[in-house]
Amino acid sequence: MIISKEHRRTIYQSLFKEGVLVAKKDYNAPKHEELDVPNLQVIKALQSLTSRGYVKTRFSWQWYYYVLTPEGVEYLREWLHLPAEIVPATHKRAARPQRPAGVRPGGEGREGAYRAPRGDRDDYRKKENTGEFRPSFAGGVGRGGPRE
Repeated sequence: MIISKEHRRTIYQSLFKEGVLVAKKDYNAPKHEELDVPNLQVIKALQSLTSRGYVKTRFSWQWYYYVLTPEGVEYLREWLHLPAEIVPATHKRAARPQRPAGVRPGGEGREGAYRAPRGDRDDYRKKENTGEFRPSFAGGVGRGGPRE
């Protein structure tokens, strides 16, 4: 299929920026859900990248899910003329919020933490065993009593 260079650039830029792309399996859709490109051209452009090993495709519930591979990152970086410092969003490491050492995420120790009411379960557990209950497991086959 012939895809204009402008549309191909739009598809590749979106794929490189996020690292992933989603397309509904609707070949007659006038345009893609997120891009201003016909949906069929998005599917076919990414099908081409999949056949070359630059994208992995997963199909589920009438949606195509495309994930960029490391080889695809290099290919698109070269095709879009981008420097090596720019990476897709899925390849960036998320910065963890720094918190001071010794501080727990639940509050200021255990005394400030919420504790759900337990009812009278604690009292039940504290009762002493009176020894009145003595189960008997003698005889019988399976769940019922002896067979007649």
